Formats: sequence, C-alpha cells, structure tokens
Amino acid sequence: MEKDSSKYPQLAKDDEALKDEIFALLSVHANPNPYSDDGAFARAIGKLPRGLRAMAATHFLDLSLTLDSLTWHFGNFGEPGLVDHTEAGLHELGLHELAECFHEARNLMTPLLADRKEEDGDSNDILERKGLLEVADQLNQRAWALHPITKSKKATESSVIYAAWISYARKNPENVFDL
Repeated sequence: MEKDSSKYPQLAKDDEALKDEIFALLSVHANPNPYSDDGAFARAIGKLPRGLRAMAATHFLDLSLTLDSLTWHFGNFGEPGLVDHTEAGLHELGLHELAECFHEARNLMTPLLADRKEEDGDSNDILERKGLLEVADQLNQRAWALHPITKSKKATESSVIYAAWISYARKNPENVFDL
C-alpha cells in the first residue's frame, strides 16, 4: 500500500523524479569514498534509515553488474562493512535471489582478495590462477540473469535494483526519507 503523499511529498513524483530525489539524498548523506578500504563509507551509510542505507549500498552493485560483473565488484567494493551493508540491503529491498548470488560470490571472492597485492593482478587474474574462472562465470551469469541490462534510458526500467528502490520507497517512505 502506498503512503500518503502529504507527509512524503516525494511520493507524488513520477518514478524517475523519485529516483532523482533518492540520489540527491545519497549525494548528501553517503559521500565518503566507497572504493576506500577504510570503512568510512560503511560507517556513514550505517547511520542512515535502513531503506536509504540499502539504496546507498546497492547503488555500487548496480554499477558493477552494469559495467563489469558480480565477482569483479568485490575488487572495487570489497570493504567488509560495505559488503555486509550490500547483502543486507538486497534483502531489505526484497531482492533475495540476488542477495543469495551476492553471498555466494562473497564467499568465493573475499578469501581470494584478502591478501591481494598489486602484482597479483585483477580479480580475473586471481580467479584464473586458482582455476575458478568457470565458477565465477556461473555466478556472474546468474547475477546478470537476475539483473538484465536493457536499453531503456530510464534507470528504473533498466535496473532491477533501481526499480526495487522505487517500489520500496513508495511502500516504506519512513525508512528512506525520515532522516
């Protein structure tokens, strides 16, 4: 059931405008470097309402699935606190199958990347040396099937994650906009 837009005027907006409103909130409240290993991004989003926190954490997974892959994601956004928030965020947003896939990728990638040095190369190099490229490819294929990339110019139509943000925000605005 959608909430009353008198308390949450954002809900009167169309989906794209609502997504833009969420991005505006994230740009203010989730601005430490998400690529950093220092945990600052995870700490910052940990203070947000649970829905907005889920959105902050899953935004970078959406980017990884669109531009790279699920397993590659951990090489860029593998800080443990952010990984925890991302998995919890997928569940919060109702993306349980994608959360399971993410969990499996986490179990594969976290130990491989734990002691990575620059000379080890990227995550694909490490997977290849360990004989795990096929396992990683299967996980990536499952994730892409759950998050198909379409050619729509509207993010809410081209992204399962962003569509989940909109649906969630309309059903639970207090978990997104009550800062």
